[in-house]
Amino acid sequence: MTPIATRRLRRTTASLSVLGFGGGAIGELWSPIPERQAMETVNAAHAAGISYFDTAPWYGRGLSEHRIGSALHGVDRSSFVLSSKVGRVLSAARPGVTFDRSPWVGGLDFGHRYDYSYDGIMRSFEDSQQRLRMPRVDLLVIHDLDLMHHQTDAQVGAHMKQLVTSGWRALEELKAGGAIAGIGAGINQPGTMRTFLDMVDVDFFLVALCYTLLDQTILETEMDLAEARGVGFIIGGVFNSGILATGARSGARYNYALAIPDVLARVALIEAVCRDNGVPLLSAALQFPLGHPAVASVIPGALSPAEVAANVTAFQTPIPDEFWDDLRGAGILRALVPVPRRGPGPKVVNTDTIRQNHPIPKQGRSDD
Repeated sequence: MTPIATRRLRRTTASLSVLGFGGGAIGELWSPIPERQAMETVNAAHAAGISYFDTAPWYGRGLSEHRIGSALHGVDRSSFVLSSKVGRVLSAARPGVTFDRSPWVGGLDFGHRYDYSYDGIMRSFEDSQQRLRMPRVDLLVIHDLDLMHHQTDAQVGAHMKQLVTSGWRALEELKAGGAIAGIGAGINQPGTMRTFLDMVDVDFFLVALCYTLLDQTILETEMDLAEARGVGFIIGGVFNSGILATGARSGARYNYALAIPDVLARVALIEAVCRDNGVPLLSAALQFPLGHPAVASVIPGALSPAEVAANVTAFQTPIPDEFWDDLRGAGILRALVPVPRRGPGPKVVNTDTIRQNHPIPKQGRSDD
């Protein structure tokens, strides 16, 4: 195994490989995956030097935890860091009742209920330990406490109250007792991070979809505030659910829906700058978030050992500083957005020249 560099996750004792493994895909979100293939995918990630694995009860309704736990069972426990999530409790579907697996194409026949109470979080944690076949889970993340999943402000407020008045005590007890090394919260949309900062003292945020090469809107509105408090970050959804891996082509997905013309145009512009600098789009998307000093890891998923290998290669491909400068010149990155750099600082960029050479494509057009 060739180790991948690690960074300590702020406010915790955990050091994460800067390239991690996101366990959502092997929960069969898009398509069924043979068990052997899933096992080989996790093992390939560990063999490639990836030492941070993230999963959740919700991923495949228990399937992702089972698969990651089975693949890593018997592996030296000190060689990897593991995170899972709380906020849902799974229960078996009733016999004879038609079971809606959505949004998972595959997965297991388990229903779920949201539960952010003391008992609910303890139950979720203990169930995860059993599915993972491991007595220790290093990090716990409060999962999906937002409008995207709870629909109304009233419901979000009710669940947040349950967390603050009951469930948070469970998380503090687990951390104080050494059962976990840190407490995080998952962020899927702007506005949620500030709510958590106002209500509880989290150690880190797992930010999905909204801090990527394509979208940095929460940087100054929320991430700067969190960083000032010493909070760390893990970045998921680095491909915005597809388009930053496939490029701006017909049928490309952006945040789990078909990409709209404006998004296609913006990605086409990023691709043009990539071509000019000889930088693969996959490399740019994977490496960009690590320019932020408080980001410890990016966690793309993979469906096969080949996808793991592609992620590792893309992650290790050198990117010249000029590439990031050209993205600024093209209007993709604002001046204050941090980027990974190999040299001492930025060069002066002629913005007009960049835009003249790479005009934004007309709406509705895509590169097939």
